[in-house]
This record gives sequence, structure tokens and C-alpha cells, in this order.
Amino acid sequence: MNWDAWHRLSLRRTLLAVLLPGMLAVVGLELWFTWRTAVDAANAAYDRSLLGAIKSIDANISTESGGLAVELPYRMLEFFELTASGAVYYRVATEEGLVEIGNADLPPPLLPLETGRPQFHDAAYFGEPVRVGSYARRLPRPLAGHEEAQRVVIQVAETLRSREQFTRNLVLQALARDLMLVLVAGGLLVLAIGWALRPLARLRQEVGGRSPQDLTPIASAGIPLDVQPLVEAINQHVERTRRLTEARRRFVDDASHQLRTPLATLSTQVGYALREPDPARLHDALRAVKVQLEETVRQTNQMLALARTDSAELVPEPLDLRTLAEQGTRAWWSEAQARRIDLGLDVPEAPVPVQAHAGLLKEALSNLLHNALRYTPAGGQVTVRVAAEGGAARLVVLDNGPGIPAAERARAGERFFRASNASQPGSGLGLAIVRSIAERHGGRFEVEPGPDGQGLSAALVLPLHAA
Repeated sequence: MNWDAWHRLSLRRTLLAVLLPGMLAVVGLELWFTWRTAVDAANAAYDRSLLGAIKSIDANISTESGGLAVELPYRMLEFFELTASGAVYYRVATEEGLVEIGNADLPPPLLPLETGRPQFHDAAYFGEPVRVGSYARRLPRPLAGHEEAQRVVIQVAETLRSREQFTRNLVLQALARDLMLVLVAGGLLVLAIGWALRPLARLRQEVGGRSPQDLTPIASAGIPLDVQPLVEAINQHVERTRRLTEARRRFVDDASHQLRTPLATLSTQVGYALREPDPARLHDALRAVKVQLEETVRQTNQMLALARTDSAELVPEPLDLRTLAEQGTRAWWSEAQARRIDLGLDVPEAPVPVQAHAGLLKEALSNLLHNALRYTPAGGQVTVRVAAEGGAARLVVLDNGPGIPAAERARAGERFFRASNASQPGSGLGLAIVRSIAERHGGRFEVEPGPDGQGLSAALVLPLHAA
């Protein structure tokens, strides 16, 4: 069976295609049970009539003459034939069959008869189906030529026309009733499905009527509970798309904001160099162009890194924060030596497990170390510290540079924010990258005064992951 093609049907057709055959199958099963019940009811009713005929014949059995005699109740048998709508047969005989009265070839009972307990069974008599009732009792006195009293067997049989008509009428009535119920239930089912699917049609119209720029969440009011998880998933997808679109828009805005001035400066410097005849001044102009180009390249790289941080797919993995801090610190040792800065590492003995994206965390640590080494004067100290405190993992970079004024620390991590005491050129995106990475991992970025109130302590705080 092609389930994909089946699932491509509308919900209305799918429900009707599943429920209506199911209802018809239930009707068929119910008709079979009705037929069995009707047969049992007919047998119970008509078998009581058979037993009445047997008792009537039994009441007219006499052994006064020394033999077996029966005075048949003809009126009762005629009435029984009328109610049975067919022929009635009877047989009275001793158990060994030496004396028989009536239809001697009636089918015998299927099981041995118990004295005083009637037995009924279906059989065929001359090719015609009949219902046979059999009854046995012991005679009050032995028949002539016998020493002990014998049992007499009384059998009455009737054709099944009346029973079959009774059963047929019950089944036809049940069939008409069930078909009426199926029609009514089918109509109600169509109406109920149409009414239940109205919110989906309204939702389709609402979504289809939106403009391509409309990325607001879909309202879940009036939506069935079974469909709300789908609406929530669509809203999550819309929110991701909105964030991606917003990140792209911010990138374009950032690029136009940050690159316009450097490019204009470069154009001015190149024009000055082209007009400068003095080789010494030309060399100075080219050196200035190189510095400006390096700063522009760095700003461009930071904007690209921030765009990747905002929009890249986050696939966290378990890692030890100590190992990441050690690798990141080693990568900056040569830079620290060139600047004559003491770069140290302080990590605990026990692992500090986190669930994070290793590449993004390395990017955040690289930005923190770059800022710390850039603003710490020669002979200063920068320390990378890893700690597990209060159920959180902390990756901290400490320096004894100028720090950030207390009134401006709350703005640390904003895009293009630079402290008023900044002495080096920059774009103001380094800490913004760190803050974005922290928030994407469900953590936070904290900025505090450094040791003894001097310098800066920039911390990336992440949830501690239980291995």
C-alpha cells in the first residue's frame, strides 16, 4: 500500500475513507450477532411449543392393557401444525424400539437421553430440515413379557419455515435500523468533520493572505488542541526565519555603517599618496594606508564573525572547558610575548563539563584575549581562569589594563560600543560577539572590575553540564 499517496488525501476524505468502511464492518458484525440471537430466540420460543406437544402426547400414553398405547391429541397437533406453518411428525417408542407408534424413521437424538430432560436438535427428514424434540421417561410398570419397567421415548419434529421466517424478519428489521443509523451517523460525521476543519481553513486563509515580509507569529486562538503543536512549530520556524532576516539586516546596516568611513579614509589616503612627490612622505602615506587596511580587515572579519554567531546553526557537544581554555591560551602566547605581557592560565584539577559549540567558544575566548592583550600595557598581566561555581561554568579573562568606567560597564557587549577611555582604534564588536555567543548557549556575559579593583574581568558564564 502506498501510504504517501494515502496521506496526500484531504483530512475529510481520509476520515470518511477510514470511518465509513469501519462502520459498515461493525454493522456486518452486528447483523451476524443479531442473526445468532434471533436463531437462539426462535429456538427457545418454538422449542417450548415442541416440549408442550411432547408433554401432551406423554399425558396420553397408557400401559393398562399390558402394551404401549397412545391416544393422540389431534386437535393439539393440528393447532401445532398451524403455528409451525408446516408438517409435524411424532414418534412414541420403547427405548429398544420393539414398540413404535407414529413416524418410525424420525432421526434419533444426537446424544443419549437423560430421563425427564428434553433434548432438541436440527436434522433432516426426507431431505427437509426439521427441528426434533426428544424426551424419555420410565414407564410406571413393565410391559407384557418384560420383568423391569422400560423407558419410553417421545419425539416430535416440525419443519423450520416458521422459525426461519421469524429469524428473517428480525434480521431485516435490524438491517433497516442499522442502515438508518449508518446514514444518520455518516451525515453527522460529514457535518462534524466540516465544522472541525473550519479553523484549519481559516488558518490557511490567514497564512496565505500574509505578505512575504510579515513574520509575526500565527495566533493560536481558536485552533484545535491537536493542531496547536503544528502551529507552535510553524511559529518557531517563523521566529528562526525572523532572526535570520534580522541578522542579515543588521549585518548590512553594520557593514554600511562601519565600512563607509574606513573606505572613505582609504580613498583619501591613496589620493594623497598619488599626489605626493616626496618618497619619504609617500612611504609614510603608504604605511598609514596599510594600518587603515589592517583595521578595516579586522572590522570586516569581526562583522562576519558576529553575523555567523547570530545565524549559524548551533549543534552543541559535550566538552571540557579546561581543555578549550588551554588551547585558546596557547594560541595567544606568542602575541603576549611580543607585547611583553604575562599571559597565564588558571584551571581546576577536576573537569568542567559544558554542552556547547567548540568553534563559537574559541571565537569568544579569542575576542576576550585580543581585547585584554590590546589594552593591557607592556609588563602587565592577563590571566585566563576556568571555574565551576554554583552550577555554572565560568570562563574568565582578567587583566590589569585601564578597564571600563563603572558608569559604562552595563553597556559592555552592545554593538559598536566603545568605552570613553579606549586608547586603541576598534569597531566595538569584540565584546558584542562574546555576548551573542553566551546568549545563544543559554548563558550570560558579565563584566566586572579586575583584581583589587584594577583592570577588567570579562566572564563567559555557561550552564554546567552533568556528564
